[in-house]
Amino acid sequence: MKTVYKKPECIGNKKPNSYCPGCMHSIVVRLVAEVLEELNVVNSSVMFAGVGCDGNGAFGYLDIDTVISPHGRALAVASAYKRCNPENVVFTYQGDGDLIAIGCAETMHAANRGENVTVIFVNNAQYGMTGGQMAPTTLAGMKTTTTPYGRDPKADGAPMHVCEILDTLDNPTFLARGTCTDPKNIIQTKKYIKQAFQNQLEGKGFSLGEIVSACPSNWGLSPLKSIDFINEKMLPEYPLGIVRDR
Repeated sequence: MKTVYKKPECIGNKKPNSYCPGCMHSIVVRLVAEVLEELNVVNSSVMFAGVGCDGNGAFGYLDIDTVISPHGRALAVASAYKRCNPENVVFTYQGDGDLIAIGCAETMHAANRGENVTVIFVNNAQYGMTGGQMAPTTLAGMKTTTTPYGRDPKADGAPMHVCEILDTLDNPTFLARGTCTDPKNIIQTKKYIKQAFQNQLEGKGFSLGEIVSACPSNWGLSPLKSIDFINEKMLPEYPLGIVRDR
């Protein structure tokens, strides 16, 4: 019988998947693992993450070197490591609270300097592990634990679009946004992730792959309804595609 698919070898058997049902982190982690193996860089890769569902899960599943940083500081720590160890493939795995709220300065300056690192950014429009609070990416009118009546742009600001914001800087080389709502989009998102890593191998500089994701637990929706929410609400605000490719 022909083997159509097998689990990447760098996803270990340390523990069972503990992500909530419908959470897309598990898909993204698998895509990252597939890309690392296809590029033959598993043994030279180092992952950096801060606090959140991103680091909480990925550190336990990927059999690669990993470094945990203070909340929001992953790109600062990763930048220093890459400069000291340019032979390593360095990437951060971050959520929106970590990357563009608490870590806004670190993200902006790493991108502005054109650090030769790869960023995997999971955007589920709120803080996940820490309680479902409003994040910079929370949609207008969206209810969170800190916006129980819905986000008010006049009081809370408008949603921040990471790829488009970083596109105003000179040095980023690759900025793209995908999602994992269906097989077609998963295949396309993997291409973005692979390109972001390939750019680092070619020394091109800062690359970021954003994945518009679901958080059924904090959204208060079923996994299937969460996909509907992404398609109907998230993607009009965060359109898919390549924002920059140099």
